[in-house]
Amino acid sequence: MTEQAAKPFLYVVVCAAGIAADVGELITAAQARGWEAGVIATPVAMNGFFDTAGVQARTGRPIRSAWRTPGDPRPFPPPDAVVVAPATFNTINKWAAGLADTLAVATLCESYGLGVPVAVLPCAAEALAAHPAYRDSLTRLRGMGVRFGEPYAGEPGQDGSRPEFGWERALDLLARG
Repeated sequence: MTEQAAKPFLYVVVCAAGIAADVGELITAAQARGWEAGVIATPVAMNGFFDTAGVQARTGRPIRSAWRTPGDPRPFPPPDAVVVAPATFNTINKWAAGLADTLAVATLCESYGLGVPVAVLPCAAEALAAHPAYRDSLTRLRGMGVRFGEPYAGEPGQDGSRPEFGWERALDLLARG
């Protein structure tokens, strides 16, 4: 548990996928399990993929998407764990390759060096998930100790409805640690 927080602190990394609109479900579930949470979003995810004002109100903290400038205080304590949900094709591939070009991916790259447990709920269309680079990235990240939930393609069923995302699975993956 962090020194600065009375509860363990969870970084929630949010990527640009339609299902991100429901990330509040993950935050609520984490808080119910005793976590304090802070959200780090990819820059594209900040462009209307989820209710940023609602998430800020729920966590009581600003959403981070860009690096802070030198001298600015750290808005979050160090993480006790990280959840990436939804984790897109792009973020997974950049993370596995060590391409830390956004705060979100840099945070994931750094988590490995800090020994912080990371749980991931992948969300990639089947056509993208079939790409060999993606499969290689999953293999590399698993080899680094990253815990993965079942992939979610989010393809609509015959009736047009989408399957449940299962946000709490990420917390279950951390609990199995």
